[in-house]
Amino acid sequence: MQRTIPVHQLRPGMYVQRVNGAWLKHPFWRTSFLATARDIERLQGSGIETVDIDPERSLPEEDPAEAAAEPAAEPTPPPGAAGTTAGAEEDPGPRGARVAPKVDLDAELTRARRICQEGREAVEAMFQEVRMGRMVDAASVLPLAQEISASVGRHPGALIGIARLKTADDYTYLHSVAVGALMSALARQLGLDEQACQAATVGGLLHDLGKACVPLEILNKPGRLEPEEMEVMRTHPEHGARLLREGGEHDDRILHMVLHHHERMDGTGYPAGLAAAQLPLLTRMSAVCDVYDAITSNRPYKEGWDPAEALRRMASWKGHFDPVVLKAFIASLGIYPAGSLVRLSSDRLAVVLDQRPGDLTRPLVRVFYSARLRSHLLLADVDLSAPGCSERITGIESPREWGFRDLHKLWAP
Repeated sequence: MQRTIPVHQLRPGMYVQRVNGAWLKHPFWRTSFLATARDIERLQGSGIETVDIDPERSLPEEDPAEAAAEPAAEPTPPPGAAGTTAGAEEDPGPRGARVAPKVDLDAELTRARRICQEGREAVEAMFQEVRMGRMVDAASVLPLAQEISASVGRHPGALIGIARLKTADDYTYLHSVAVGALMSALARQLGLDEQACQAATVGGLLHDLGKACVPLEILNKPGRLEPEEMEVMRTHPEHGARLLREGGEHDDRILHMVLHHHERMDGTGYPAGLAAAQLPLLTRMSAVCDVYDAITSNRPYKEGWDPAEALRRMASWKGHFDPVVLKAFIASLGIYPAGSLVRLSSDRLAVVLDQRPGDLTRPLVRVFYSARLRSHLLLADVDLSAPGCSERITGIESPREWGFRDLHKLWAP
């Protein structure tokens, strides 16, 4: 049972479920967290008067040391040291084991479905405002961004997985929700601060706003675009940046993401053909998240790729992505993201349910088919990271080639 307490009564180890007050004014992008001494100090200095805590998720009062301890600062290697590039910033790649989910997957999947529905409606409404010639209020997406960040914090795979399960008709709107969730997870993986995490999520939600200026017959065309239609489609980043500037958006990080999320590291992207040195970190992140969701989603002209296959292909595209950012992105999803179809060493096929902290190669899977016998099996969940488990993943399989059309029903029923 949650209860509200004054900030001065907050102690290390208490689980803060909600920070009460105008969230744009307080120093926390996360909506729920296990309080540390530093968190409490920041809250007390922010003017926030009360917080809601969850006693059941708080640490015992007699042993708050675990929550009070601050993580040790990571040493910064000198320029040119192993794992860095001379003249570049420290490699912001994966920082060790994934954080264990804070809630049960099934519970978060229920919340994720609601967030996706509300998100779809919010993005569609914003597009409609643009089409009617009205000014865009970028701040209107902040509550949705908060919900997305909270869900990713509770269980990273749930919202990302559900947002990927969009129909071709929903693609334009749910793509924005999905990229917002992917950006939130990637920002956390890279260890970005609260403000950068906020900008990343908001930028993900708004990155395709300019498509509201693209004629519907082009935007919703059920086949590949002709060259002249593609030229029209490629104007959407510039339209999006213009709409946000006119609506009062001043965050250069968000504006740059919206304008340049189709740029490539080798300078062959659009609209400006920027080279790597001209692409800030959040823009590099948006390029990865945008492409991943696009190629794993069903589009009017093609079926989406399996998540694990999509990551494998993206890693092979030289000059397209920042390799450090892509490495962190893969770590944020897992080498085998939720929903991937894999073959086990027993020659059984399984769908990936969830990641396991500390070992990206041994997720939790649901076995359902014998590749050798070509027959369905009784469903069985197997934790490949469990002690004594002799099973391992031997390869990625194509759901399309096996004729599995509704694979998502096995992991997100």
